[in-house]
Amino acid sequence: MFEGKKVILRGYKESDIEKSWELVEEKGIRELLQSDPIFPNSLENQRDFINKVMKGSEKEYHFAIERKDMKEYIGGCGINSIDRKNSIAEIGIWLGKEYHGKGFASDALRLLCSYLFNELNIHKIKLFYFEFNDAARACYDAVGFKPEGINRQEIYRYGRYSDVITMGMFRNELKL
Repeated sequence: MFEGKKVILRGYKESDIEKSWELVEEKGIRELLQSDPIFPNSLENQRDFINKVMKGSEKEYHFAIERKDMKEYIGGCGINSIDRKNSIAEIGIWLGKEYHGKGFASDALRLLCSYLFNELNIHKIKLFYFEFNDAARACYDAVGFKPEGINRQEIYRYGRYSDVITMGMFRNELKL
């Protein structure tokens, strides 16, 4: 468990399943998370995902994001992959809509990045976002990520092709 100013990063619990399903199924959330076609997700699929996450993996690590003041599950973040040879980690984060723009995501990202740099001795952290996700870009900028590349017209969403932007950060760039 890692504690920040506004959030706690912790392992998933059985009690997170329904809330995580409700939050991720809010209109406009999954569209920001994956490039695959968006289909309705069932509670059973979410249960399977959370159960898999609770078992752990050597290549992926997922954390529940809990609002510190209310002890309430609000989203998730994680390490999607680690390249041990080159010391590079790829991460991701998401929050329910009602928690956007309140500093929860940037606090969670700072915790996750601090853990990667200080405990796992990662050299570089990277992530990607879709160009239409202005809130993500503002959050990533605030934490210290820098743009590294643009995959032009990589995703078809909302009736048009949009760019996918890759960002990266080194230890000395993390804004605490």
